[in-house]
Amino acid sequence: MPELSEKTRTRKPLLRKPDATDGAAIWELIKACAPLDENSMYCNLVQADHFADTCVVAEMDGDIVGWVSGHMIPDSDELFVWQVAVSPKARGLGLGKTMLLELIERDACDGAAQLKTTITRDNDASWSLFRSFARSIGGQLSDEPHFERETHFEGRHATEHMVTITLPEADALARAA
Repeated sequence: MPELSEKTRTRKPLLRKPDATDGAAIWELIKACAPLDENSMYCNLVQADHFADTCVVAEMDGDIVGWVSGHMIPDSDELFVWQVAVSPKARGLGLGKTMLLELIERDACDGAAQLKTTITRDNDASWSLFRSFARSIGGQLSDEPHFERETHFEGRHATEHMVTITLPEADALARAA
């Protein structure tokens, strides 16, 4: 049987915690995933370094093809997901939902009773992802306007709706996975 080389292509992404050396690649991924808001490369570097326990990167063939940034909201039982990015070359694999499942199963997220994120009304891909994720874990999804166009963005950005998903207990989550 022929030996597999390191260059052998795979369709199964490796999920892991990011580190500071991933910051530039994460930034490039986000730039390629419109309509996501581009942050500074420094912001993504800090996220990967300081919030590694609540962020996920997905690698395929040595390239970062997926990213979830999140953090536990201080003094609460809520996990906030800031961004989910999936490279065009990794779409159709269910990677967004897989990364979210990986995230909520992390020790750093044990205390989370709810997952929160904000989504603009026109971001169909994000709505679809989070609705599908909520169904897959048996969670309830609700939303309401949160950061509003005029009040918070001076008319320069669409209203962001706060999406809240109840998270099941750990044993129920294990059965859902």
